[in-house]
Amino acid sequence: MATKPKPRRGRRVLRIFLALLLFLLLLAGGGLYYVWNGLQPTEAGEAVRLEIPSGTGTVRIAQLLEEKGLIRNKLLFTAYLKYKEEGSRFQAGTYDVAPGATLDEIIAKLNSGDTVKAEMIRFTIPEGYTVKQIAAKLAESGYTTEKEFLALQDKPGSVTLSLPEGAAVTGDELAYPLEGYLFPETYEMVKGSTSAEILERMTKELTDRLAAIPDFDGKLKASGLTLHQLLTLASLVEKEAAVPAERPLIAGVIYNRLKADMRLEIDATVQYALGETKDRLFEKDLQIESPYNTYKTKGLPPGPIASPGLASIQAALEPKESEYLFYVTKKDGTREHLFAKTYAEHLKNIEKSKQGATK
Repeated sequence: MATKPKPRRGRRVLRIFLALLLFLLLLAGGGLYYVWNGLQPTEAGEAVRLEIPSGTGTVRIAQLLEEKGLIRNKLLFTAYLKYKEEGSRFQAGTYDVAPGATLDEIIAKLNSGDTVKAEMIRFTIPEGYTVKQIAAKLAESGYTTEKEFLALQDKPGSVTLSLPEGAAVTGDELAYPLEGYLFPETYEMVKGSTSAEILERMTKELTDRLAAIPDFDGKLKASGLTLHQLLTLASLVEKEAAVPAERPLIAGVIYNRLKADMRLEIDATVQYALGETKDRLFEKDLQIESPYNTYKTKGLPPGPIASPGLASIQAALEPKESEYLFYVTKKDGTREHLFAKTYAEHLKNIEKSKQGATK
């Protein structure tokens, strides 16, 4: 009696099962290798520049990284970010990333915002510089042109400025509306900054410096001046006081002359009206028709005649009280002044000054 070939059929089923299992293992192994390989660093090379605009999502960042040859597979990188719970802290900016970096190194770099440092420019505006001098200095350094910089002075409303409250940068009599509002300081700015951006930075510096003065608003109110008048008076102090210790005293003399309804008769205002610096002013210079000529008009000029530094601003805020109404520069090289209460005493000081020049 014949028997059924059950063992042979069973072996065939086993072989099919083993073959299927092997196929699945190979498939799984291939998948694992694909994933493993896709998460490996790319071939090492020179750093490449990567730009990540503000608001860019992780999917787009992964695409950019793949396009730059910094990762092998954008889909696997995105999945890796989800697995690691990363990607939400990536920062926009310009990066230099070297191929061959691990995924964790790339993630850390984007998280820290380790961007390429922008190339900077650096310039110093001395205390007492006028708008024209500032324009010339910036133009000399190649950061702008005098024409462009000065043109914006005539249209301060056309640019965004960070002016302090109470600024008065309009008026037909103003030679340059922003005169006195461009704080003298050493600045660092991104290379390629426009004239408008430079103006915004300099006016913001003034605003910040005034805000840092203790009880500035109270002191300004006590002075009886507007902010514009204060900066104007401070600019006179800046141009007149060559010796720092004399600033508060010279400020006090200016206040005294204003209260006495006397013309200020400050040479620096005539120089400003002339548009040039002269070693010596002649009588014809003192007769120039200009609202800035304090030999002919009473009160403060219509606006600042230069950029006052912080020390001159503080002197204008807190002048030294005295009965002095006059001062004259010593001609002995010290650049100090002789102060007088009366005109007769002032004339004597003038003679003393001349004698000092002959010694």
